[in-house]
Amino acid sequence: MIRKQLFFLIVIAFGMNAFGQSKQLAYKEKDKLYPTKEITSRYHNDWTKGHYKKRIKDFKNEPLEFGDIVFIGNSITEQGGSWTNRFKIDHIRNRGIAGDVSDGVLKRLNEIVYFKPKAVFILIGVNDLSNIHHEEAKRKFQYDKIVPSTDYVGKNILKIAKIIHHKSPDTKIFVRTVLPTRRGYLKADIISVNKVIKKNEVKGYYQVVDLYSQFVDSNGDLQKCLTTDGVHLNDKGYERWVEIEEKLVKEL
Repeated sequence: MIRKQLFFLIVIAFGMNAFGQSKQLAYKEKDKLYPTKEITSRYHNDWTKGHYKKRIKDFKNEPLEFGDIVFIGNSITEQGGSWTNRFKIDHIRNRGIAGDVSDGVLKRLNEIVYFKPKAVFILIGVNDLSNIHHEEAKRKFQYDKIVPSTDYVGKNILKIAKIIHHKSPDTKIFVRTVLPTRRGYLKADIISVNKVIKKNEVKGYYQVVDLYSQFVDSNGDLQKCLTTDGVHLNDKGYERWVEIEEKLVKEL
């Protein structure tokens, strides 16, 4: 009798230890889904590096769930807040990071592909293009022997979509065209990147959502009534965005 009790105690102890190790392993696996504190993009400015790390910590504390709809982007996406509330549809998750660039998105795709979202909507690129024209950034990137270009940005956006497609083949991928701004020096570059996005839709692993054409005015600028500062959107701008994508999201 004593031997039998001892045997059960050993089994229980072993089981609890195995559970603890399994739980610890789960935490370790979870850590692999997010960039470490050291991982930011060389194209991030000093403010973005800090904010990027903060947002990654937030994502880690509130991870995605399997089958979510995920909005990936920069400040324009982040400032949309609760996209679930805007669309009045559950399980739309905000993965926007203010100041982020296409390189930054590439570094945080592990979480996305692990949780196999029902769909992802991608809007990225305007900060990359701003860096091309920013004198301080240009000096830094030339020193690093890496100079961003519209071709580089376009290829990165395609790479983001391709990685998601290969690692999560059942995920529906939507690539949004880069929104217009009221900064004249960005006009040609935005058009150039958007041409790459549209041209490569034929490859079949993503669908284009042409936000640009719905936000641009007759001068090629972001419609003044839709923006707070010439780049970011006001409430009316976000309302327009929801109107454009509402049917797509509800069909999911």
